[in-house]
Amino acid sequence: MKVIAVIPARYASTRFPAKLMQDLGGKTVILRTYEAAIGTHLFDDVFVVTDSDLIFNEIVSHGGKAIMSVKEHESGSDRIAEAIANLEVDIVVNVQGDEPFIDKEPLTKVIEVFRNDIENKVDLASLMREITNEEDIHNPNNVKVVVDQYDFALYFSRSVIPYAREKNVGVRYFQHIGIYAFRKQALLDFYSLPMKSLEASEKLEQLRYLEFGKHIKMVETTHIGIGIDTLEDLEKARLLLK
Repeated sequence: MKVIAVIPARYASTRFPAKLMQDLGGKTVILRTYEAAIGTHLFDDVFVVTDSDLIFNEIVSHGGKAIMSVKEHESGSDRIAEAIANLEVDIVVNVQGDEPFIDKEPLTKVIEVFRNDIENKVDLASLMREITNEEDIHNPNNVKVVVDQYDFALYFSRSVIPYAREKNVGVRYFQHIGIYAFRKQALLDFYSLPMKSLEASEKLEQLRYLEFGKHIKMVETTHIGIGIDTLEDLEKARLLLK
């Protein structure tokens, strides 16, 4: 089973433009992320996929592998699907470009899903962590997921799901952590399928997979990623390196 990591890397960012090219302890954020992915020793290959000449050259000039996107894309899945279409690969892991402090444990968990999937029932694997704070549960920026008894995703939403009409019935709330592993075919299928109403309404690309019958296996974790979305995040990241 050939497993690769792909790091989607857009230069433009609404909240923090050019964040991936910011200095983080003598190296750019995207280069640190790329090197950290290689350093896990989980992947047969690692690629950065980008729409930016600057990011492309940053990776290649340091001996890394980068792929330029040919088209404009609305989602990470679309960008990755275009990039891996002609690669010989079985499993593709999406690594976030703005999370340079990669934790090996959650990546290992999503890859293991496919190693244990003897009957090939799983199209995607992803992560969830339990949340108990009411503010976190009601925050629409925290995407919630509900699963069946086998931990396959039933639905993702920015709303509170499930809605607790009855209290004290043992309901647990899970936040979706956006680390994905895909079968190559699931990505290629996604690329050719139209956006439907659920995805358009919630602005969650994982709903396209569910709407078209793909099976997403969720794995529980305690992982909390350290992402760089603002200048303040970058300053905190710099402190971690001291």
